[in-house]
Amino acid sequence: MFEGESNILLSLLKEHRLLPAPQIEEVQAEHGRSGKSVADVLMDLDLLTREQVLSIVAQHLGTEVISIKDIAIPKETLKLITSDQARMYGAIPLKTEGNTLHVAMADPLSSNMVEELRFVLSRDLHVVVADPAEVDQMVKQFYGEEGSETVDDLISQIEGMTNLTEMAAPEGLSVQSIEAMANDAPIVRFVNLVLYQAIRDRASDIHFEPFESEFKIRYRVDGALYEMSPPPKHLALPVISRVKVMSNLNIAERRVPQDGRIMLAIAGRPVDLRVSTLPTQVGESVVLRVLDRSVASLDLDRLGMPKDIYDQIIEIIRRPNGIFIVTGPTGSGKTTTLYACLNRINLIDSKLLTAEDPVEYEIEGIMQVPINTAVGLTFAKALRAFLRQDPDIILVGEMRDMETAQISIQASLTGHLVFSTLHTNDAAGAVTRLIDMGVEPFLISSTMEAVLGQRLIRTICKNCRTPYQPTEEELNLLGLKPEDAAGKSFYYGKGCQECNDTGYRGRKGVFEMLRISDPIRVLINERAPSVVVRQKAIELGMRTLRLDGLRAIYDGESTIEEVTKYT
Repeated sequence: MFEGESNILLSLLKEHRLLPAPQIEEVQAEHGRSGKSVADVLMDLDLLTREQVLSIVAQHLGTEVISIKDIAIPKETLKLITSDQARMYGAIPLKTEGNTLHVAMADPLSSNMVEELRFVLSRDLHVVVADPAEVDQMVKQFYGEEGSETVDDLISQIEGMTNLTEMAAPEGLSVQSIEAMANDAPIVRFVNLVLYQAIRDRASDIHFEPFESEFKIRYRVDGALYEMSPPPKHLALPVISRVKVMSNLNIAERRVPQDGRIMLAIAGRPVDLRVSTLPTQVGESVVLRVLDRSVASLDLDRLGMPKDIYDQIIEIIRRPNGIFIVTGPTGSGKTTTLYACLNRINLIDSKLLTAEDPVEYEIEGIMQVPINTAVGLTFAKALRAFLRQDPDIILVGEMRDMETAQISIQASLTGHLVFSTLHTNDAAGAVTRLIDMGVEPFLISSTMEAVLGQRLIRTICKNCRTPYQPTEEELNLLGLKPEDAAGKSFYYGKGCQECNDTGYRGRKGVFEMLRISDPIRVLINERAPSVVVRQKAIELGMRTLRLDGLRAIYDGESTIEEVTKYT
């Protein structure tokens, strides 16, 4: 309920002293830990009723609270908003007064969404407050689950625009002309629809890619790229310019890379998009990283870890000092794991500081610092400043160089708990990587507590999961013999509508935990190769990524193909 309102509603509670300070702190802590909206936390803790929350929001906006489920809305009024606009903005039109449209929105506190809807509709809006659940129900009732306006429909409309020849020859265009094209209503709706469809399909990245003779739009779901219906080549400039306008980038600059950010609310659900542009031979390539907190679980209990690894992590993050490192390739969920750890220990009696590039999820109660190398704010510089801020726990987004690693070790030695990430193939490789950076082995062995290696593998679609008997070749890929697989069940996804015929839906983590015990410390001090450290850890009971992957196969959650691909 009102998922985009967290900071505003918390401010209202404090400003008007609607609750005692201890209860507000309790709400803030639970909001940060669970990821639920502040409104939902208030109701879960029985501090305020749904009606009281709606009343507070309405008073703040200077509007009224209404119940929309019993209102008879004329068909002509419903046609003023398309189905995809209704779902994207979480909006229901109620009535018109002149050029003013009365509308109920799932998240009326999101001023950006209200302003954008006002622009798209070219009307003045009078926003009323209604129960978001009622708004969602009415959207489904009047507009259905699927959009009546498709990408192909919008492309057909854009084909009729008068400035097609200008779009095809961008070199002579002025900044004003490009900006006008980017703000054309069909282009705005097209980009919004592309973003809506990608986010609805749980995409983690959206790629806008201009080529010599075509313009591709692809999005990554569960680690695999899928292509949308390709729009005409001449739409590349206005579409990419529209994305740059939304992210406050310089649309006139097409020669150097730029980075920006878009804050959206899809049907009242906050979604953060990180935008990166890259100049190419035939135009700018743009990639949007989707940070959807409602999809990402920031609760340690929900990450699907084996119980022994979960128990070890709980024990480590409660220590007063030391270094805990999570390793894996880009996109393997390292940051999500560390955020979940921070959420667990984000209490009123601890000072938490993070240095990140970029800050992926904003968490109440944690001081988060975005790294900006352009102005000289590096990880090392931020860490030095952190040590003067009286922290208890520090998160370093990534140990990239010797200076950052040394300051992290210094912070650990002076009584701080430090979390960080490294890009290595396995947990044991983290030790070798730090030594290669130039860190003395005795410093590593005396400060490092544990290294968690992890990967994300796709899970089989539950709707089309089918048992089968693997071949001897497939078992050989896992290092198994036919007798090892006797009595075990193996599954694959046949492909269905729910999983877009891929056989997979969702992802899960596989993990390996390297505890820095005394025998491992001896090997670190002797500068032993990572293969030796790894073998010793296995002797001491470490379960490797491959073995944890076997657990996922035997539980019917993933396939031999996925496990052999990522472990």
